[in-house]
Amino acid sequence: MMYEGFAEIYDALMSDVDYAVWANHYQALFAHMGVSAKRVLDCACGTGGMTFALQALGYQTTGSDASIEMLSKAAEKARRLGIAIPFVRQDLRKLQTHRAMDAIVCACDGVNYLLKPNDARAFFASAFQALRPGGGLFFDISSRYKLENVLGYQTYGEDRGDICYLWQNRYNSISHIIHMDLTFFTKQPDGRYACFRETHNQRAYETDELLVLLAEAGFSRAVAYGGMSMLPPAAESERIHFAAVRVE
Repeated sequence: MMYEGFAEIYDALMSDVDYAVWANHYQALFAHMGVSAKRVLDCACGTGGMTFALQALGYQTTGSDASIEMLSKAAEKARRLGIAIPFVRQDLRKLQTHRAMDAIVCACDGVNYLLKPNDARAFFASAFQALRPGGGLFFDISSRYKLENVLGYQTYGEDRGDICYLWQNRYNSISHIIHMDLTFFTKQPDGRYACFRETHNQRAYETDELLVLLAEAGFSRAVAYGGMSMLPPAAESERIHFAAVRVE
């Protein structure tokens, strides 16, 4: 399973990610698309990095994820910080909310983990139903260019002293899925290292493919942007942001 043992060390390995910068960009996308947001659902929230950053901007946030281990870490951080944020276990393809959301966010490759177009279609449809009229869905992906040409077939490794990892990639050009085999070594109190492994699979989607699926789900306004900009994606954009509005 993904994000089981990884949940214990996820924050340490993602310490260089500036979630505040990401949250500010999403806030700019809300405004750019004319979405006035108060209630925000952060999908595939992991340990809550983006959820907390959006909450800090004044939104009433809810975090959702499929991993119990990641949600446990997020809830633990919320208790420690004294922040009242609900974290719930949900499948991206079957979102349910007690109240209609103003905005739904899915940051940092959440959509890449939907391995079939029908999975993405189901996510967009459930997000559409969970939004109020005038609300918006906002997400970002690692581009096909990045997964195929930058990460594909590469091997990475890092020794951080108490955490070491080996990351090996294999890209399938027919299925457009990258298989990432991760081996972790974590230092134990007695000085020995424990080893565990996870395999993560992501699909490389084309920009136009996702825009078509968003339209099929009912979003009449859907736009793609390259990186953290308001410009169209370039051929070698490694990250692409999407914004789609459920028009009133």
